[in-house]
Amino acid sequence: MTTQNDLEIIASQEKLLEFDRFDLARAWSLGSRLRDIASARSHVLAIDVHINGMQAFFTSLPGGKPDFEHWIRRKRNLVLRFHRSSYAIGLDLAQQQATLESKWGLPVANFAPHGGCIPIRVSGVGCIGAVTISGLPQREDHNLAVEGLALERGVWDDIPKLP
Repeated sequence: MTTQNDLEIIASQEKLLEFDRFDLARAWSLGSRLRDIASARSHVLAIDVHINGMQAFFTSLPGGKPDFEHWIRRKRNLVLRFHRSSYAIGLDLAQQQATLESKWGLPVANFAPHGGCIPIRVSGVGCIGAVTISGLPQREDHNLAVEGLALERGVWDDIPKLP
C-alpha cells in the first residue's frame, strides 16, 4: 500500500462520514461509543469530541498520560484549520518532504500532523468540529476515530479501511 493509496482511502472515508445532523447528544453518543470500544480493547488513550467551538466529550482511559491532551489540542487545531484529517495532512507533508513550518509557517507547539483527528462534517454546513484520539500509534488513532464515526453514522460496512 502506498502513501497515495492511503490518501485516496482517507478522502473516501471523509466523504462517507458526513452527517445529516450532529448535535451535543450525538457528540456524547460518539464519544461514549469510542470509549466502550477502546476500553474493551484495553487501549490506553484519550478521546475528545469538539463541536461548535466547545468540548462536548472528553475521557482518558486508565493509564492515560497528561501529554495525550496536548496531542489532542495540536491535532484538533490542525483539523479545524484545514478541515481535513490530521493523518492525511501528515501523509501529504511527508510525500512533499515538507513540514508545517516550511509550508504554512505553523508552529509544531500548536499544530500536529499526526493521525487521530477527523473533521466532523454536516451536509450543507461543512466542518462543525472534530473527533480526536491520542495514545495509540498514529495510524491506529486514525483507524479508531474512523471506526467510531462510521459506526455512529451507520456506514461501517461501506467504509474503505486502512490496513
